[in-house]
Amino acid sequence: MKAWIVTEYGGPDVLDLREVEMPEPGDDEVRIRIHATTVSSGDWRIRGMNIPRGFKTVSRLMFGFSAPRSPILGSELSGRIDAVGRNVTGFAVGDAVFAYSDKDMGCHAEYKVLGADASIAPIPPALSFGEAAAMSFGGCTALEFLRRGRIETGHRVLINGASGAVGTAAVQLSRFFGAHVTGVCSSANADLVRSLGADEVVDYRTTDVSQSGETYDIIMDTAATLPYARAKHILAVDGTLLVVNGDAPSLLSAPFYSMSTKRRVIAGPVFGKPEDLEFLADLARDGDYRPVVDSWFDFEELPEAHRLVDSGRKRGNVVVRVMKSDPPPDKLD
Repeated sequence: MKAWIVTEYGGPDVLDLREVEMPEPGDDEVRIRIHATTVSSGDWRIRGMNIPRGFKTVSRLMFGFSAPRSPILGSELSGRIDAVGRNVTGFAVGDAVFAYSDKDMGCHAEYKVLGADASIAPIPPALSFGEAAAMSFGGCTALEFLRRGRIETGHRVLINGASGAVGTAAVQLSRFFGAHVTGVCSSANADLVRSLGADEVVDYRTTDVSQSGETYDIIMDTAATLPYARAKHILAVDGTLLVVNGDAPSLLSAPFYSMSTKRRVIAGPVFGKPEDLEFLADLARDGDYRPVVDSWFDFEELPEAHRLVDSGRKRGNVVVRVMKSDPPPDKLD
């Protein structure tokens, strides 16, 4: 099979399309013929070792010193199961599924083997393979953080970085949970964020939201630009700051702030779970959640997808069609 290999840490030019051995499923595993995958900010971080301040040494210990130990990146996929192990009962050959391999990566390839108990779920009928591939990274991250924040109906929620993969998911999920949602993004993305359910939109280029005088029960920072030192001015006395993206000082100080004030500062990694994918699929089926796709690339163009993510200018998700039989929704008959 073909797969994109990261030969060393660096820019998109370190990606090399190669023939690699076809993976075979074990007794408790399934093999998926991948129709679509994504290039996420997680892929950007690992490929270029673009790690927040204070974490580079630890990250090299985790991922590899000169190149990723797992050279095939990509944590999201959609496709059809084409082989199952003899002990597998929950899936069958031909099932259309989407999956989240998370830290195990490996989705920038034509096939992927996963345990039958991994984060795999049937594709909602309303979505194309490409959209389904973009369900998990932003959706699972936003969902887990909002749950940690104990979101409730009527909460005032601020999403900083509302137009990215996590932000667009967080806006939709916050709306679903009955919150009053304010999104922070550029004016160019304001209409998009409103269309996802934001009640208000703040243009970060013209307005310092930390000096707005508003108060929020939950602040989610996906852009690493609203640390506690700024967020405290608009965070309710018993509010919660969700640090999705931040440097070492921001993440390591979270427990201190939570112990020394009534406010909670929550940070830490998120790991996708099968039940989270099923929850997101149910929302998509009911029309309450749909991943935002910025751009579509063919498999051979995957380095160009990386360049778009590198630019920091994507809206939502960047999808790569591994099989050209899955065109963008606007080109479907």
